[in-house]
This record gives sequence, structure tokens and C-alpha cells, in this order.
Amino acid sequence: MTLQSEFIPLTVEGLPALAAEKKAEGARFVQMLCVNTEDGIDLVYSFMKDGVLANHEIKGVKKGTVVPSVTDQFLAAFVFENEAHDLFGVDIKGIAIDFGGNFYALAQKEPMTIVSPEQHAAREKAKKLAAAKAEKAAKANASFVADHPDAKPKREGVIEPSGDDDLETRLAGMDPEKVARVRAGIAAKAKKAAAEAEAAKKAAADEKIAGLDPEKAAKVKAALEAKAAREAAKAAAEKEGE
Repeated sequence: MTLQSEFIPLTVEGLPALAAEKKAEGARFVQMLCVNTEDGIDLVYSFMKDGVLANHEIKGVKKGTVVPSVTDQFLAAFVFENEAHDLFGVDIKGIAIDFGGNFYALAQKEPMTIVSPEQHAAREKAKKLAAAKAEKAAKANASFVADHPDAKPKREGVIEPSGDDDLETRLAGMDPEKVARVRAGIAAKAKKAAAEAEAAKKAAADEKIAGLDPEKAAKVKAALEAKAAREAAKAAAEKEGE
């Protein structure tokens, strides 16, 4: 049998019902583990049944949040819950075998929540790298907007080609420089298509004019040229006002 694993969101309020459900369906309690994060303590409750390891995650448990024990359904969880209390400071109530904070003889309270200088430095470095990457992406988008007026911003921080949300989803995970090249290609293609459409329109108009008498043809041609000049002036004014 192939082992399968899945991660499922969970809330503190939903924990008792989940434990009762797992007990009723004959699942086996595997572990409860804690992860110290900047948002609080993440709790992961793992159960096994029919070759599937289901990991239910409670994210960012803050100080003072009361977490109900699952030992009324799975007595073996008392070891993990006492550890969570002593090592991570998680306030778990109703543990069937509660050591009252004396499960471990600790020199320092809640040692797993202490951030060492090395960990702090690593976190700060990760923040700086993320900020630098975001800044690089923003500059790439700004440069693209400056060079390609056919692109328009629809959401803050995201530059999208006109009306192609599916493409934007595919581009989301790409390198900013590659995204800029793709967008440049899209803009160039759109510009070429617009030029071809305009040329076809002009050719059709010229064909119609060719069938008129010379005097009338000259008047129609002049009117069309005047209209084209007005449209060009309007477009230039709108661009300048952006």
C-alpha cells in the first residue's frame, strides 16, 4: 500500500469535533507537533487511516489562547500535549494526565520559543531578500509600463496585458525579466495587428473612392484625412493626460 499524506486547515474551535470524528471512524492518533513561527505557534494533529496520513493544521496560536485537549478521545496524546505546554507555552486545558508544567525539568521556560541570534539573523536575511525581489519585480513592471503603453495596470503592483487574465495567471510565477520580455512581445503583436487592421481599413476606403468621379473622390479623401488627423490628435492628448 502506498502511503498518502495530506494537510488540512483546522481551527481551535473545530478541534474537539475533529478528534471525536477521527475516533469514531477508527483512525489512529499519530502525533501532535508544534512549530514556532512569527505569527504564533502552529499545531499539527496527525491521524492515520487506510494508508492516509491526515495532518490537520491550526495556524498561529497566540499566547493566552486556550486549546482543548484531545486526550478524551486519544489518551496517547497526553505526552504531546504536555510537551507543547512545557516547551512551547501552549495553554492546553483538560489533559487527562497533566504534569502541570513539570513534564520536563527545564533550565529556561518555553525554550522552543526562544529565537537565537543566528535564527534572528537568518529571518532578517530572508526578509531582506524577499523585499529586494519585490523591489526588482516592481521596477521591471514600471519599466514595462513606460516602454509599452498598451499594457495597463488592473491591480496594484500587477501589470496586465489588456483582457488576458489567464495569461497573467501563468506569468505570475515567472522571473520578472522574462515576464517583461513576454509582455513586450504581446504589446508588439498587438501594435502590429492594429497597424494591419488600419491598413486594411484604408485599402477598403481607397477601393471605394476609386469608383467615384475625381472631384467627389478628392472631397471624400480630404474628409477621411481630416477625420484621421482629429483622431490622432485626440489620442495624443489622452496619452499626454495619463
